[in-house]
Amino acid sequence: MAEAKADLNAARATVEVRHCDTLAEYEECLRLQDITWSEGILVPTAIFIVGRETGGQVLGAFADGKMIGFTMALAGVHEGKPFLHSHMTAVLEEYRDRGVGRALKLFQRKDALARGMNLVEWTFDPLELRNAHFNFERLGAVARRFIPNCYGITESPLHSGMPTDRLMAEWWLDSPRVKRLLGESGGAVAGPAPEISKDSVRIAIPKMIGALRHEDRAAAEKIQTEVREQFLKGFANNYVATHVLTSGDKTEYVLEPAAEVAADVFGK
Repeated sequence: MAEAKADLNAARATVEVRHCDTLAEYEECLRLQDITWSEGILVPTAIFIVGRETGGQVLGAFADGKMIGFTMALAGVHEGKPFLHSHMTAVLEEYRDRGVGRALKLFQRKDALARGMNLVEWTFDPLELRNAHFNFERLGAVARRFIPNCYGITESPLHSGMPTDRLMAEWWLDSPRVKRLLGESGGAVAGPAPEISKDSVRIAIPKMIGALRHEDRAAAEKIQTEVREQFLKGFANNYVATHVLTSGDKTEYVLEPAAEVAADVFGK
């Protein structure tokens, strides 16, 4: 069975990433879900089994003799081509910021490419700025779809009773952009990153948005509405979100014209 290992810097331990294929491991994924997201949005073990048996992935990260994180993805088809929709990734709090999430995603990429898939998608909250930075600047994902209130209003404390707006991340696994960010060299991927287009537009979000969600929900929803409108306008005008940049007290999404970045971000 394929395995991937990554050093956990602050822990003097090693994380092993591998496919999960037993009911006990799927039930452990369910336990990690409950710890991470609590009530209302848990995916049952049966869906993990279905996902695994229909071409998806259930990947576990293991350290210290236990599962410390997982990723579950479902198989899909876009215009006749297979891809993976990565529905959820969770890492136990005490193991976060140690490269576990990245190790899971890199294993996911390697496995998908080996099966002839060059695209992995997933949804994420555009107001979760650390997550956005990881997706765009560490992995090389981009976005050109925005789904307003994707999952409806939930009771999860993570959503603070606000609409569940989501960006759809597109991770084009063998694009020049992704290869460059992952340090893979050779051919068209060598050299510096392309400069940001002079026709780019920016969507600014205050870094304090996380605190606002709990302290002043009305103010947070006002910002959320403005962000939603700007993304929808940008995508309607054929722009692609390509970067997440932080300066001072704000974080900015950078949107560039699709025609200018297609070869780099999509590999075509």
